[in-house]
Amino acid sequence: MTEPAVEDLLREAAPQVLGVLVRRYGQFDACEDAVQEALLAAATQWPVDGVPDSPRSWLVTVASRRFVDEVRSAEARRRREETVAALDLVEPGEVEQSDDTLTLLFLCCHPALPLPAQLALTLRAVGGLTTTEIAAAFLVPEATMAQRISRAKQKLRAGGARFDPPPPEERAGRLRAVLHVLYLIFNEGYTASSGTRAVRTDLTGEAIRLTRLLLRLAPGDGEVTGLLALMLLTDARRAARTTGDGVPVPLAEQDRSRWDAGQIAEGLALLTGVLGGGPVGPYQLQAAIAAVHDEAPTADATDWPQILALYEVLERVAPGPVVTLNRAVAVAMVHGPRAGLALLGTLDADDRMAQTHRLDAVRGHLLELAGDPDGARVAYLRAAKRTASVPERRYLALRAAGLT
Repeated sequence: MTEPAVEDLLREAAPQVLGVLVRRYGQFDACEDAVQEALLAAATQWPVDGVPDSPRSWLVTVASRRFVDEVRSAEARRRREETVAALDLVEPGEVEQSDDTLTLLFLCCHPALPLPAQLALTLRAVGGLTTTEIAAAFLVPEATMAQRISRAKQKLRAGGARFDPPPPEERAGRLRAVLHVLYLIFNEGYTASSGTRAVRTDLTGEAIRLTRLLLRLAPGDGEVTGLLALMLLTDARRAARTTGDGVPVPLAEQDRSRWDAGQIAEGLALLTGVLGGGPVGPYQLQAAIAAVHDEAPTADATDWPQILALYEVLERVAPGPVVTLNRAVAVAMVHGPRAGLALLGTLDADDRMAQTHRLDAVRGHLLELAGDPDGARVAYLRAAKRTASVPERRYLALRAAGLT
């Protein structure tokens, strides 16, 4: 098996293995360390020796041994023997085939943690994102995110959090955090914030898989359904999302014949089935916006007034700078680029936008539409300097070069 294939396999198995260890031993941070060591061993050995017949069992066995070794080496003999006896540490044989990933998701979204810490810890433990990627997703400095993750682990340990499904009174709140996490994982995969790939199908695929599992767990929840619809309607465009050499392609310039009709149909069916059945939340609204784009046969046929109306509702339901940024594009398409630029100007003083290049990228696009090539070029180049994504940097540089 090739190294990229091994990497994909390990990413899929990692949260499942961590779930097994946390369920057995209860020490989240120590279990995560042990799983990371097992993943490193697999990444080194499997490309050379071959993938074992049961990769997850292999990883659980190695991670369990690492955990036991750490317990034995870190404590005095008496304390060590008591701990080993209490944990009933035995060599694991065949591993249970149940998937503990969702329980792990709920553990990471424990109410003892503030919401930002819940999201960060889940992205790290379940999504497999690096601290840099998580920081980009949250629009905060990397050092801040590293401290947040470390404090979250410490608080879970100090609070004695158990590896069990949440009690009924906590379920709704923790479900909202889980949905936000899955949304961020998908977004990081569909528009990678750093690295050499514009799209990371490992993350988009895992986010969709976990959301399908969550929908089976909560089949009547409108926002779980809306999130899955949003992911499918967005991921349907993936084949047209980049050029052959990996440069991002704007939505208006994509070859719509390459969009996945099956995913669009499934997403539309999910959305149709849930709209009107209860309160409309932000994921249903975003799915509705994606549906309007997907149903347009051409870019020119896009119903921008409807999209603008949906963004106006979304901004009332879930206000934030990214929603305003996207609404500015819709305003520009309905009322002209100068109107969109005026709305963008309201974000200049928002500190949350200081960590992303997207404000400059959108400004460049609207300036280009407004017939200001010099201003657009400056904005594109400024955005290119601020992004950590190599394909995005190439795209922005090409847009700027086309205006000279």
